Amino acid sequence: MDHYLEITLLPDPEFEEQLLLNALFSKFHRGMSQSVAGEIGISFPDVGKRLGGRMRLHGSAAALDKLMCSGWMKGLGDYTRVSDIQAVPAGCQYRTVRRVQAKSAWNKRKRSIAKGWLTEEEAAAKITDNQQKSLKHLPFIQIKSLSNGNNMRVYIEHGELQKASVAGTFSSYGLSSTTTIPWF
Repeated sequence: MDHYLEITLLPDPEFEEQLLLNALFSKFHRGMSQSVAGEIGISFPDVGKRLGGRMRLHGSAAALDKLMCSGWMKGLGDYTRVSDIQAVPAGCQYRTVRRVQAKSAWNKRKRSIAKGWLTEEEAAAKITDNQQKSLKHLPFIQIKSLSNGNNMRVYIEHGELQKASVAGTFSSYGLSSTTTIPWF
């Protein structure tokens, strides 16, 4: 993971930045799974309460070039500026960028009943709605599920800074709970 490129969303009077980021991420997800599955990581350099208007792709120069030649950004040219593929600066730190999911209390109750661990009454009493982990503090991207067509949120957490990189692969979202990306 020695190269990167940056995609910057351009201001648009008709579309909010988050809406454009959702569309960009959705196209990236499809393009990644079709051309360079597991080879490219993603980060958001302007992350705060929101993910911001820049998306950084990390990987080998060959993998980044292959993805960019695949045409995955079709239709977004007027809304984005894409940098050249560049070498990662020396002396940078590393971090994970991962997806965070929380099972709803309803899903936990349903599973406990289906597995025979609890009756409906026991599940209702033991697994209350306030036990559900809140993800409201994390920024997210909203995309449409390719499997069922439902809108879903992908909550994203940037991990703690580390001095050394950890090699591995990424999900089709470009995220991993163990593999690091360079942070600079």
